[in-house]
Amino acid sequence: MRRAVADIGNIEVIPFTGLVVQCARDTGSATIIRGLRSGPDFEYESQMFFMNRRLEPDVDMVALMSDAEHMMISSSLLKEVARLGGDITEMVPPHVAAALHEKFQLSAQ
Repeated sequence: MRRAVADIGNIEVIPFTGLVVQCARDTGSATIIRGLRSGPDFEYESQMFFMNRRLEPDVDMVALMSDAEHMMISSSLLKEVARLGGDITEMVPPHVAAALHEKFQLSAQ
């Protein structure tokens, strides 16, 4: 993730355990940005929004819809396609494709 957003100056990638709103509070973050692909994501994120709002009312959540071309792509599906030797180079940043090819010991596409 750090490599994917390295050229954006106001984004910080922070690993954490526990509640995302606790991490936001601990780091002084005012907003959590989430991505949505489809209806089930919206339902899940709605539940998360209301729970997080109850736990930490001062932290906002913003949900962004993906492009239509990415709506049905999940990390699990990408890893499965890569593991089986499928070409994922058009669906992920180059460093992610390289890492998955290395993980599954595949030749570069």
